[in-house]
Amino acid sequence: MPSWLPRTLSHIHELAVRREVRFTLKALRELAALGLGLDPIDACDVLARLNREDSAGRVRSELTGEWLYVFKPRVASTVLYVKLILRGGCLIVSFHEDEGDDDAYA
Repeated sequence: MPSWLPRTLSHIHELAVRREVRFTLKALRELAALGLGLDPIDACDVLARLNREDSAGRVRSELTGEWLYVFKPRVASTVLYVKLILRGGCLIVSFHEDEGDDDAYA
């Protein structure tokens, strides 16, 4: 397990429980389009339950240099692709069904 993961998961869990989660417009649209009936509160619940097996790594943003954390949790029978930034709170950048892209994440 990467050394950054336990600390990152703990921080995400805290922010999700406190509902200190924001969504980009793109992520809100993706959430609505999932067809699973999930709303932003449900998405926070998904974040609060993330575990190390859900981690797909992290990648540095080319624009800001910040870490983007990628998770692939399962909700019902659907594997999701969740990408977020920890910036004061939690900013969800992507929240859609996993399309099986094999991006290389650290």
